[in-house]
Amino acid sequence: MSKGTRMDEQGLPPVDDAVSGADETVVVDEAVLVDVVDVVDVVEGAAVATIPEPTPLASHGPARVISMVNQKGGVGKTTSTVSLGAALAGYGRKVLLVDFDPQGALSVALGINAYELDLTVYNLLTEPDCHIGDVSLSTDVDNLDLLPSNIDLSAAEVQLVAEVGREHALARVLGPVMSEYDIVLIDCQPSLGLLTVNALTASQGVIIPMETEYFALRGVALLKDTIEKVLSRLNPDLQIIGVLATMYDPRTLHSREVLETVQQAFGDAVFQTVINRTVKFPDAAVAGEPITSFAPSSGGAEAYRQLAREVLSR
Repeated sequence: MSKGTRMDEQGLPPVDDAVSGADETVVVDEAVLVDVVDVVDVVEGAAVATIPEPTPLASHGPARVISMVNQKGGVGKTTSTVSLGAALAGYGRKVLLVDFDPQGALSVALGINAYELDLTVYNLLTEPDCHIGDVSLSTDVDNLDLLPSNIDLSAAEVQLVAEVGREHALARVLGPVMSEYDIVLIDCQPSLGLLTVNALTASQGVIIPMETEYFALRGVALLKDTIEKVLSRLNPDLQIIGVLATMYDPRTLHSREVLETVQQAFGDAVFQTVINRTVKFPDAAVAGEPITSFAPSSGGAEAYRQLAREVLSR
C-alpha cells in the first residue's frame, strides 16, 4: 500500500461502488430462494429497534444449548461463538463454550494451546471414565468456561460410528453440568457430518452465521435438510434462533444486495444485528482474547453485545 493511502474506521481502504461492481446485480436462483425461505420452525418475534438490557439472574441453569452451524467455512462461526459467549458472560450469564471443530480455532481464540493438553472434548466423547470436569477450563473472561479441542477430535467421528446412540454422545457428556450454566455455545466444524449432527441433537437452538456473499446462500438448502432430519428423527425441540449476517461491508453494492436478499428470504429470522468486516476481529484472535475485552469500545464489540441482547430476547 502506497504512503498516504487513506484508511477508513474499519482499517480498510475506502471502496467506491463504481470500483466494487456497482453495475453488477446479484441474481438469486428461484429454486435457491424457495429452499432458503422454506426453513424449519423459527423462534417467533422479530427484532425490535431497541433491545433492552437483560435482567440480572438470581441463580444459574438450566442451560440453553445453542449451536453455531454452517457447513461453509470462513463465515465467522468461531468469531461469533467466542464474541457472543463473552458478551453473554458480560451480562452475568454463566457460559460454556464447546470447541467442536478439530481445527481447535475456538481454543486458540481464547489463548489456549489445545495441542499441549492431555484431555480435550475428544477424550470426553470416547473415554467412559473421562468426566466433563476433567476437561473444562476456566478462561480469563469471568463467567466463561471452555471445553477445548484439537485434531484428535477428527478421529471421534470414526470411533462413534459403531456406538449405540452415537448421535447423542455430546448430549450425554453435557448432561451433568446443565444446571451450572445458563448458555452452552457449540462451535461446529464446517461440515454436516456426525459431529455436527451430535451438536444439533444436543441443542435447543441454532444460529446460522452467513457471510454476506452470494455463494453463502447456496449452501443453506443442505443445512436446512440436515436440520429438518435432526428435528424429525432425533431432536423435536430444535429451533432456528436466527440467521446472523457477518463480514458485511456497507461500502460495496454486492454486500448490500446480498444482505437485502437474506432479509427478504428469512424475514424475521434474520438478526437485527449485522457484523461488519473489521480488522479488530483477527487482531483479537491473535491476542487470544474476545473482542469484548480486546477492544471493548469498538463497533465489533458493541455489535456482539447487541447480538447477545437479541439472543436472550428470543
